[in-house]
Amino acid sequence: MGFPQIVGHPKQLEALRRALAYDRLHHAYLFLGAEGVGKQTIALGLAKAIHCSVTVGDYCGECADCARIRDGNHPDVRVIEILAGKKEISIQQVRQLEKELNFRSFSGKKKIVILDPATLMNLSAQNALLKTLEEPPKNSLVILIATTVGGLLPTLRSRCLRVSFGPLPRNLVAGFLVAQQGLKTEEAEFLAAITMGSLGAAVKIDKQDLLAKRQRWLKLLMSLNASNYRGAMDAAEDLASNKDDLREFLDWACSWHRDQLVYAVTQSPREIVNLDLMSAIQRQTAQRDLETILSVLSQTTGAVGRIQRNLNRRMVMENLLLNTVG
Repeated sequence: MGFPQIVGHPKQLEALRRALAYDRLHHAYLFLGAEGVGKQTIALGLAKAIHCSVTVGDYCGECADCARIRDGNHPDVRVIEILAGKKEISIQQVRQLEKELNFRSFSGKKKIVILDPATLMNLSAQNALLKTLEEPPKNSLVILIATTVGGLLPTLRSRCLRVSFGPLPRNLVAGFLVAQQGLKTEEAEFLAAITMGSLGAAVKIDKQDLLAKRQRWLKLLMSLNASNYRGAMDAAEDLASNKDDLREFLDWACSWHRDQLVYAVTQSPREIVNLDLMSAIQRQTAQRDLETILSVLSQTTGAVGRIQRNLNRRMVMENLLLNTVG
């Protein structure tokens, strides 16, 4: 296992490997891209390459250091996530990582911290981290992982070298699912399309459950109209009752409105994600002009950001559904 086995992102991997080879790694990175495209995998891969005791400029994945990083117990590599029962990464967690970064490395190599998702740091935590990035401890490396920059302070972003990760090509995701997961080609291609290049989502997804949810969500969106105020309010309350289900709905809704935009512009099914819902996409697109479709898509992506920032879910969904019906 090593960088060549990571699916996709060849330019980003080459840039990181080159920086590693010439000892020119930045002290802080912002890995930015959609959920499930491999950002944390690459961050951990970089940490392994730095600490691997077998391979230079890459990682074997099998040595003691690689295994410890994989298992989350390497003394010089920490992944900071939300603690159980909490809604955000706190200032206490950031202060602890600051202390650890200032400790002497056990291996003599870099002390590495990965924050995922960085957008869930509260403002106090972000301001505390900013001080560390302004005066980084010697031989330290901080990697922030995020799907959007919206929840991060501009001053924090400016201290990081941004590396953007786009969706993986469908053929790469489908090929992985066939070769590594044993899926049939047709099923793999469907999952690659519906997850919009997110290998992580494609691997974890329950196809039958997703199909049922999509039909229910589609029926909900198609039933809403400007005169059905009560229906929009009830739908908002129902969707907001579970945060994980809500995020899944919003991700799908973004793909749904994106498909309408693609079809409105191209009149072609070639780049459509929800290809099995093509007839519904055509009907909905025929009822809206391009400006309306763009507005609805923008409001839906905005709702995703507000949910990520832990705003009141019901209020966010009421505002979205009441302003995008029809």
